[in-house]
Amino acid sequence: MKLRRTVCPCSMHCILISAVVIWSSIFFYLSFNLYGLQSKGKDINEERILASNYERALLDLAELKHENEMLRELLKDEKIEIVKRKKLIMKKQSDSNATRIKINNKFEKGTKRIERGKSEILNLLQSNGFSMKHEIARRELHNSIWELYYYLDSQLISAHNNNSKFINHIRNQLLSLLGQAAAFKNIDSAESWRANALANISAIFQNHFNKMQNPDDCKTARILTCDLNKQCGFGCQLHHVTYCFIVAYGSNRTLVLTDDGRTWNYAANGWNTAFLPITKCSFSEIFKLNENADDWGIGEHYKDKRVVKLPIIDSLSQRPAYLPLAIPQLYSAELQKLHSNSPAFFISQFIRYLMRPSAVFAKEIDLAVKKVPFDKGPIVGLQIRRTDKIHTEASFHDLDEYMKWAEDWFQIEEYRTRLSIKRRIYIATDDPEIFEEVLMKYPNYEIYGDPKISNMAQVHSRYTVESLIGIVIDIELLSRCIYLVCTFSSQVCRMGYELMQVRFGDAGDRFHSLDDIYYFGGQQAHEQVAVESYRAENDNEIDLKIGDIIGIAGNHWDGFSKGTNRRTGKKGLYPSYKAREKYITLDFP
Repeated sequence: MKLRRTVCPCSMHCILISAVVIWSSIFFYLSFNLYGLQSKGKDINEERILASNYERALLDLAELKHENEMLRELLKDEKIEIVKRKKLIMKKQSDSNATRIKINNKFEKGTKRIERGKSEILNLLQSNGFSMKHEIARRELHNSIWELYYYLDSQLISAHNNNSKFINHIRNQLLSLLGQAAAFKNIDSAESWRANALANISAIFQNHFNKMQNPDDCKTARILTCDLNKQCGFGCQLHHVTYCFIVAYGSNRTLVLTDDGRTWNYAANGWNTAFLPITKCSFSEIFKLNENADDWGIGEHYKDKRVVKLPIIDSLSQRPAYLPLAIPQLYSAELQKLHSNSPAFFISQFIRYLMRPSAVFAKEIDLAVKKVPFDKGPIVGLQIRRTDKIHTEASFHDLDEYMKWAEDWFQIEEYRTRLSIKRRIYIATDDPEIFEEVLMKYPNYEIYGDPKISNMAQVHSRYTVESLIGIVIDIELLSRCIYLVCTFSSQVCRMGYELMQVRFGDAGDRFHSLDDIYYFGGQQAHEQVAVESYRAENDNEIDLKIGDIIGIAGNHWDGFSKGTNRRTGKKGLYPSYKAREKYITLDFP
């Protein structure tokens, strides 16, 4: 009898089926033989043979039955094992599914948060962000709280109040309030919106400068020449070239440095030692045969002059209306909405173009930047001037004065973020002894800076390439700091502040000056408008009426500013919070 071979998924199951088939076949076969023998068994031998075969068949059947039982037990065990395996697999799949679901849920939540953030930024960008009224009101509130802090801080110090708990409570409450006010700056990702919008405006300026400085034909282009070597330090000279650049922009001319800046007293090889060329037009090639530069002037007559030379701003008799702190009318609304110091942002665009580093200086700057952990947390920049101009242009300020405002900023930031912040400062100074003083007095601060740069900044070694590299590095690194404490009487400090506007968007309020407010040397009158009335309380103060124009001389950082009321002609002090900026806006090209 031929059996058909069957493929079974389970080996034990196949064995059992085969055994049953064989057992059944033998049973029927034996039964058939026994039946045949019985029908024929007429003699004793046949009966004896039949009995013998019957017994053997019974034994075989018994053995097959036993094997069948064993196979049943094996199959039962195999089924139990299969069930266990299935349960284990199902459990693992269930656990895996649960884990996958958890991961998917977390991923979906994270994705939703990211999409929500993108949506907020996109909505701001598409809706042109917050309104000008909203932004100005927010900044005015913040400034008013600062002025209250200046006033109370000054009063508590001058009153010699011995109630330290009261003083600390007042200070901490005001710092907390300033932290809350600062937090409003980034509501609904507004800082990203401002930074993106300002970056777009900056790109427009840089593109315009590039076209302006690289005309198709240098021999037919309208040119403004400027002598780099003003008799002053680096910051002063760079601001001098910036003034020339602004005038070139306002008069729609290409700026060319006299002799291409090759006779610069800071470097034997001239301007290009430190920075990229400001134009493709060479000074020697801008003139046609027998052509000379005319003196600067304003009016229709001077518009026809192709090449004019600009004097230093101190001796400029015919002053154009677009001198700092003027801003272009075309961008004035956007700048006043987006930035807390629009003139500083506008000026920063010119300095950014001028200070594009040469390959050598770019490498030096990169090496210096890598030594300061800007990526690990906020760093406050201190620019401490101690050598030249002390007691002439500027007063001496003790280290503790700088550190007080640095510590105030860190505390405000902790109130704003609700996080503990490591104290880190970057120091740019012309006094190398400052580093030892900070280490001794403020051991909880991480200090960064290069004493070698401080040594090279001494007056006797100032006009060298090494000193030039050092001061450029200091300015670049100060501009990367989150906040500046310095004296705005220092050109270096103001340059660091100006370049901050390029890096951070609106960084107009990221400073504390121990003396002057922000200014540009040779600027037009800086004016404010009174928004509240005030009656003078002593002979040192002046009256104000709403709408009065005030020529501001400075902020005393004690709640009062000094200025001249244009209506009354009187000079004196007035509460700083009662006045707002009066911007100069006009048409530029």
